[in-house]
Amino acid sequence: MADQQEEEDLRMALRMSMQNSPPEPKRSKPRDTAILPATTTPEESRQLQRELMAAAAEKRMLAAAKSAPPSSSQSKNERSGDFEMKEAEKKAKEVNLGNELSDKEAHQLFAMVFGTGVSKDILAQWSNQGIRFSPDPETSMGLVQHEGGPCGVLATIQAFVLKHLLFFPDELGKVVANMPQNLNSRRSKSQYVASNNFSAFTEDAKARALVKSMSEMLFLCGNNKRAVIATLSVISNGIEGSEGSSKDVKVLRVDRYTSPTSAFKRLEAMIPIFQSRMGALLFLISALLSRGLDCVQADRDDPSQPLVTAPFGHASQEIVNLLLCGQAVPNVFDGRMDLGGGMFLKGISTSVEVGFLTLLESLNFCKVGQNLKCPRWPIWVVGSESHYTVLFALDTAVQDENELEERESQIRKAFDAQDQSGGGGFISVEAFHQVLRETSIRLPSEKLDSLCNSGFIVWSEFWQVILDLDNNLGGLKDSTGQMGRKIFDLYHFNGIAKSDLNGSQATAEGETPVQRPRLTKLRVSVPPRWTPEDFMADAAVAPGNAGSESSQKDAEVAKPEQPHQHAPLADCIRTRWPRAVCNWIGDPPSIV
Repeated sequence: MADQQEEEDLRMALRMSMQNSPPEPKRSKPRDTAILPATTTPEESRQLQRELMAAAAEKRMLAAAKSAPPSSSQSKNERSGDFEMKEAEKKAKEVNLGNELSDKEAHQLFAMVFGTGVSKDILAQWSNQGIRFSPDPETSMGLVQHEGGPCGVLATIQAFVLKHLLFFPDELGKVVANMPQNLNSRRSKSQYVASNNFSAFTEDAKARALVKSMSEMLFLCGNNKRAVIATLSVISNGIEGSEGSSKDVKVLRVDRYTSPTSAFKRLEAMIPIFQSRMGALLFLISALLSRGLDCVQADRDDPSQPLVTAPFGHASQEIVNLLLCGQAVPNVFDGRMDLGGGMFLKGISTSVEVGFLTLLESLNFCKVGQNLKCPRWPIWVVGSESHYTVLFALDTAVQDENELEERESQIRKAFDAQDQSGGGGFISVEAFHQVLRETSIRLPSEKLDSLCNSGFIVWSEFWQVILDLDNNLGGLKDSTGQMGRKIFDLYHFNGIAKSDLNGSQATAEGETPVQRPRLTKLRVSVPPRWTPEDFMADAAVAPGNAGSESSQKDAEVAKPEQPHQHAPLADCIRTRWPRAVCNWIGDPPSIV
């Protein structure tokens, strides 16, 4: 009953902190400490909100203190970590110079995020997700997701955290967070392969990677000019800056920064707050305010819809795009699509640090552009119909394009620039001639007439013509059959705790699956043939080609190392690397 009361207090305080007037209190029983009058003044409503927030925060702090088991044999690092956490909590309690949101801004923010008819379940999801690392050694570099709704926020933060942990480990000790324009300096020098010893990351390194990531993302939302940090700050008896108060209350406030150093230090001090149950929502609010509420609405195609989608409370694509590229656009294609009559749809206009792949593209519901498919670092947020996870590589070379891929990207980019079908993969005859000019492709007249007969050109048909066209005409005809072959490793992280049969614990009743986040290593093979059917057909007939030693060797090279396995994640991977086949050990990777 105490937990239920705390949930109700926290939910009510959350809504009151972002609305003009308090919602109707709904309780299973009257409060023991006070009876709410039939009518309340604005000052009384604000005081009630503060009391509710304080009560919920105090309960959580007491519960955390009681649940922490005492240890008489703590290591030096653990004692140091405890001391630093206490110091951070002390800093978090200090009175700050931030400002409360105006009533107008608070109401606009709440309506923008949740709409007008948000359910209690959705509010509970978004007010019960902190930003915390997994305690499991094998997945300790990952953020744990308790609720399905805020996973879009957690997964994007996770992607940036991995970038700093894997590719900038030597810079974690620096106070100033890197700005996006300086982040690809190492990649431009040479190939870089990160360590796969994920359990070796110290708590301090992970905490600093988290702070750097949050700072970078907020400044990205603020056009690299500002960052707004929303926190639960302390007011003593309603008087800011007073000391020695016997009763402190907490309230949602915002601080605005133009200095990355100041923002970094503030975020570092507020880590206990972001680790609390309000952490994911506070970070989303910070990102929205960093962008500016009016700018967020201008980014969107339909600003009348809430950013948290009904009926399940999932983060919308606009939230994910805001955190990935700094703009709350709703689409994943490159640039914008002109619909005529002054109407257009907005997509991703710039390159990004970490990218995005989606199962919906494999189902032909959308088309992810090159900006999101080919980020600066080999890390991708992966979207399914109901969840967001993270895919990443340790070797930056997986992003390198061979001759065939580079030419394919060039032609596809020119084709997509003329595609006004919303990712349907077809263009007009006039646009097709423009593509041919831009890519220096010279088609024989009979092939050109065949493609243009229907009045529009389909990408798949055009691409087959390119594959059969000689190089001197701008095509990609491959006489060796080995062009485009690649083999590399990817890792997939799902922060939602799942039953892991590979990590089962033995009990008297038998093996019990462990509930923990999932990390899966995948071996990805991109065969040299251009269609999976051709590739598998070649592999099947290869053993019978005994007449030629060279043909046998070619067949052995073309064969996969083992029969490929299938999961929805493999479909997502093929949207980035066409023809790819995947293998893994143990349970299949889950994107739900």
